[in-house]
Amino acid sequence: MTDRPPTPASVAILYQALPPPVIGGLRKDAKPGGYSDGGADIAYALKNAGQGVVVPRASPDPATALDWVFPDTPEGIAAAIAAGADTLWANTVLFEGHPLEHVLDRVAIVGQLPAAMQAYDDKFDTNRMLAAAGLPVARSFLLSRAARDGVHALADVEAIVAREALDFPMIVKPVRGRGSQGVTRVTDLAALKAAAIDLIDKATFGDLLMVEEYLAGEEVTVTVMPPSSPGPDGACKTRHWALRPVRRFDQRGGVAPYNGDVPVTANSEAMAASRLGDPAVAAMIEACVAAAEQVDARAAIRIDCREGRDGRFRLFDLNMKPNMTGPGRPGRSDQDCLSAIAARADGWSYPELLLAMLDGRWRSSGRVA
Repeated sequence: MTDRPPTPASVAILYQALPPPVIGGLRKDAKPGGYSDGGADIAYALKNAGQGVVVPRASPDPATALDWVFPDTPEGIAAAIAAGADTLWANTVLFEGHPLEHVLDRVAIVGQLPAAMQAYDDKFDTNRMLAAAGLPVARSFLLSRAARDGVHALADVEAIVAREALDFPMIVKPVRGRGSQGVTRVTDLAALKAAAIDLIDKATFGDLLMVEEYLAGEEVTVTVMPPSSPGPDGACKTRHWALRPVRRFDQRGGVAPYNGDVPVTANSEAMAASRLGDPAVAAMIEACVAAAEQVDARAAIRIDCREGRDGRFRLFDLNMKPNMTGPGRPGRSDQDCLSAIAARADGWSYPELLLAMLDGRWRSSGRVA
């Protein structure tokens, strides 16, 4: 546990009020509430830790999420700055052209560059880029109703599976998904076609999907922090660095359930410290750190990994905006996110994790000293 004063900043938390854009025919379904619940958790925890926090109401109710957060609209961002915020925490899904881009020269940011989040929210392209950099990534291909450049037709899926030398079971999932929504483990060709048709027909995530190899071993998630964010020992790092991996268990049909249905505290635990020196675990952690460097992560990201039959872990889902819910507000005692579970294993409380993230804030001119 660290003992240091709060960061000298006045921070306002943004939530997703803007409708998600359609990008290349694909969309990321908006979370109900636009992450306002997690944003309120962040603001409440920081305020109780003595951190300067700007909120939209003079006397915010701890039980009312929208009392603690500003919408990520031009008007909401302007209101936060007018109220005295010199730092904006982007607890929202950013994209190229997002209103946040217009104030990057005026405030510090906890979050990613909007254009980077848009680019790396494409799970297929991101995994292809990481694989090209020599990192261990789950194999996959793109599928739609009709073939186009780089995308295979649903009618040809049997031949493509054979050509890619993939074995059942496999995973069918959206290219720009959120959590485990729309993710299905399929055990044969008929089930693959049915899951694909269901995703395409619903069009919740667009008309394009991924078919990915299923890795049957242990699933873990790794939170990677940016340089300049201090670790639990209080020392700032010179490169990206990882929190303790978190094990996921009690999957449903081979897939971790959506955290809106089952709190991650019910099916996740920090990896034992004795395992951190295991070569396969150490290699996975280093691969996750290298992936964060590849995408120029400016704030915490989370990378999901699974173990293959050969005992090696492979990255399969890089999340540029990890969930950051946590306990403190009424009725939120079980809302530790995966990153908070990881930090707590090494002696960090939820507020201390948030303060470290705030210490890693950046400006368009560079990191904040």
